[in-house]
Amino acid sequence: MSKWPGKFVIGLTGNIGTGKSVVRRMLEHLGAYGIDADSLSHRAIARGAPGYQPVVTSFGSYVIGSDGEINRVRLGRIVFNDPDAMALLETIVHPFVEQAIDLMVRRATQPVIVIEAIKLFEGNLHKFCDGVWVTYAPAEIQLARLVQQRKMSDGEARQRIVAQPPQEKKTSLATVVIKNTGTYEDTWKQVTAAWKQCLPWSAEADPVVRMTSPQGEMCVIRGKPRHSNEIAVLLNRLRKTAAPLKKEDIMAAFGEKAFLLLQVGQTNAGVIGWQVENLVARTTDIVIDPQVPINQALPALITEMEKAS
Repeated sequence: MSKWPGKFVIGLTGNIGTGKSVVRRMLEHLGAYGIDADSLSHRAIARGAPGYQPVVTSFGSYVIGSDGEINRVRLGRIVFNDPDAMALLETIVHPFVEQAIDLMVRRATQPVIVIEAIKLFEGNLHKFCDGVWVTYAPAEIQLARLVQQRKMSDGEARQRIVAQPPQEKKTSLATVVIKNTGTYEDTWKQVTAAWKQCLPWSAEADPVVRMTSPQGEMCVIRGKPRHSNEIAVLLNRLRKTAAPLKKEDIMAAFGEKAFLLLQVGQTNAGVIGWQVENLVARTTDIVIDPQVPINQALPALITEMEKAS
């Protein structure tokens, strides 16, 4: 049971290459506050962070890169070949991550929290969750994703896959299993169905901000995958790129980023896309119809992006 009163906490886990981050972002699109424990673990061992020196002391100066930061590739070569080394690393990092998660959950204003953690069961996190969601993909799909998307060698990818517990061990403990084996749209349908079943009281958010302009009432709304075609049409109209975007392109982009739509009356007049990487928001797309007052539209989009991030 969650130790955070007033919060419904989803623990999200799954083996490498099964699409955990994609599912977390989908839950964020539905209104959940997402926490990436993996990113927190990276921050915990950054230079100047509390886990940095214990890791260097435990694994030696070999793990320090030319920039003075811990080189995670070098560290990975050690811990993924030695279960005892992995256990030692976890005893250093896990307490800092759990402390950070506790602080973030307590400060979050959203009633639903999703904590993505590949080591959800190995630590104490799963004990404090109201539900556990597990992503699943066959080994051949895991391998293809690691090689194509993360640019791992075939050998390195296979090493990472076999170093983890059998997927069946995690799926047997799950409240919800998401089979992330097809298109983004297929996975989205599974996630939305599970969301409605687990959280029937949760509703999609209303427009986040409204204002008036000479052109009429403007509002900013959170883009959902169902808006994919509208976003594609708007970007194609305002950017006029050589290769027009399709609905499927935007649908796939929802697996990596979020969007806000600016509407004037019933017309889409602007969009901003952004990603959150290592707890830092970065804009990827900003387009606004030249007929809309930019001194009103741009601050509204940026402000709401910062709030949503």
